[in-house]
Amino acid sequence: MAPTSEPPRTGDVLVVGGGIIGLVTAWRAAQRGLATAVVDPAPGGGAARVAAGMLAAVTELHYGEQTLLALNLASARRYPSFAAELSDATGLDLGYRPCGTLAVALDADDRAHLRELHAFQRRSGLESEWLSGRECRRLEPMLAPGVRGGLRVDGDHQIDPRLLAAALLVACERAGVAFHRTTAGRLTVAGDRATGVVTADGTTLEADRTVLAAGSLSSRLAGVPGGLLPPVRPVKGQVVRLTMPSGQPPLLHRTVRAVVRGNPLYLVPRESGELVVGATSEELGWDTTVTAGGVYELLRDAHELVPGITELPLAETLAGLRPGSPDNAPLLGPTALDGLLLATGHFRNGVLLTPVTGDVMAHVLTTGELPEEARPFTPGRFGAAPAPTEQPA
Repeated sequence: MAPTSEPPRTGDVLVVGGGIIGLVTAWRAAQRGLATAVVDPAPGGGAARVAAGMLAAVTELHYGEQTLLALNLASARRYPSFAAELSDATGLDLGYRPCGTLAVALDADDRAHLRELHAFQRRSGLESEWLSGRECRRLEPMLAPGVRGGLRVDGDHQIDPRLLAAALLVACERAGVAFHRTTAGRLTVAGDRATGVVTADGTTLEADRTVLAAGSLSSRLAGVPGGLLPPVRPVKGQVVRLTMPSGQPPLLHRTVRAVVRGNPLYLVPRESGELVVGATSEELGWDTTVTAGGVYELLRDAHELVPGITELPLAETLAGLRPGSPDNAPLLGPTALDGLLLATGHFRNGVLLTPVTGDVMAHVLTTGELPEEARPFTPGRFGAAPAPTEQPA
């Protein structure tokens, strides 16, 4: 079905939010034959513009998040076929690279922490290999001489989130998804059922089911009954993008992660020559200001890990908002209000969880049943949560 410039006002599914989670939900729903629309003033934007795109189910493992690990691994397993399908559907490159990840330690404390993480990974049935500092530098010669050791994880890959978002936008258009490039102002409810939204320009958009997938803004949609507002908050992250001069070999061949002075750090090299350095994690509400301190800390820590980084041209500094939830896991599926579903709260794993989120949401939208893998992440696991009162900048 070709995209239309004047889409109908009524459909099967209305997705509020056009970031990668909203777009993959819309694409998969349209593939299932559902008349689908997306409301977003700038679809293809959102947190993906800032994300580094690490598909790091293993090296992102955190204590207390074993339930989330299962969902992360399920999505990671789907990524090769998902990326191939999306690329075939659009003819676009996604920057998908099965390059692996190297997590390294710069001092004795970091080395002890990595050793504990390695043991935890092995107890969790994950594959990672302990390397000496010399073995780390053999893999990545530009690492600092002081690297004490590291973990090699070949199963953690990467993708370019900006290319991913652009491809999902094209895929949606080709699948017949209608786009309303405006802001959803208020959820409409008739009786005990959600019926759609009224946009900022006063247009009423009706649908059998409304999916709230607006990232960190998901808790701000007016009209949602107070007890059903998703407890999602914005978590600021700043990143720096550097570029390799033309004709020079890359500094790094795989994603490198470390903890420097207690600060988590990652460096993600792209085939295009871009090197993404991030990311801070700041609980500052809706602030998206790029700060001198944030950029300085990233470059300082990156220089300690890869000294040659200071010779690279600075291409971009940017800050974005991750949608954090109380347990750092997403909210997926139906709410207690008939017709209202959530796909939000993915925090630091939005890019990684894109394939499984699309599959989960398409399944529940077509069958009414939430797949087994998503049942630990239902919106009902949280009680009532008030929306943040501060206005977004």
